[in-house]
Amino acid sequence: MEQSQYYNEYEEHLKIELLKLCTSHGMLEGTLLASEDIDERWSSDYASHYMADSVSQINTFPAAAIAWAGYVGMAVAHRWDEDWEQYATEEYEALHGERGFDDMDEHIVQHVLGLELDSEEATKIEDMMRSCAHMAMTLIRREQVEGQSTKAFYIFARTAKVLYQIGAALELRRLGYRFEKVNMGDQPLYS
Repeated sequence: MEQSQYYNEYEEHLKIELLKLCTSHGMLEGTLLASEDIDERWSSDYASHYMADSVSQINTFPAAAIAWAGYVGMAVAHRWDEDWEQYATEEYEALHGERGFDDMDEHIVQHVLGLELDSEEATKIEDMMRSCAHMAMTLIRREQVEGQSTKAFYIFARTAKVLYQIGAALELRRLGYRFEKVNMGDQPLYS
C-alpha cells in the first residue's frame, strides 16, 4: 500500500508540473484534456508494448524514451478525433516509423498528424515534448532512484503514462477541444 501511494504521488506531481509547463508555453490551458477511450488504449494495450520498446533506450536516449510516449498519446488522440471506430483497435506497431521505435516521433508527426517535419507546428510540438521529457528527467533524478531497480522501472512506467496523457491533451487542444463552463440552472457544468 505504501509503495502504491508513493508511485501515485509521484505520478500526480509529475502531471501537475508538466501541465504547468505546457500551460506556460501556451500549449494547454491549465486543464488536462482527456477521454476514457484514449486513456483505456494506453492501459489496455499500448503501455506494455511501449515499455518493451523503450526500456532498452533509457540509458542511451533517456529523453527520447520518455518523450515518445507523448507522441503515442498524440497519435491516439488524433485517431480518436478522426475515426475512433476505425482506429480503436489499431496495433501499436502501426505507430512505428520505417526504423521502428527509433523514428516513431517523426512518423507520428508526418503520417498521423499530417504535418511537415519542418513546419512551425511540428517544431512547436517537438520543443514541447523535449521540454516535458527534460522536466520529467529532472523529477526522476530528484527521486534518487537506483538505476536498473524495480523502483526505477515503476517510476519510468508512471512517467511514460503521464507523457502519454500530456501528448493526448496537447493533440486534443490542437484539434480545438476545450473545457467550457456552461450554466444549466443552478449548477455550472463543463463540456
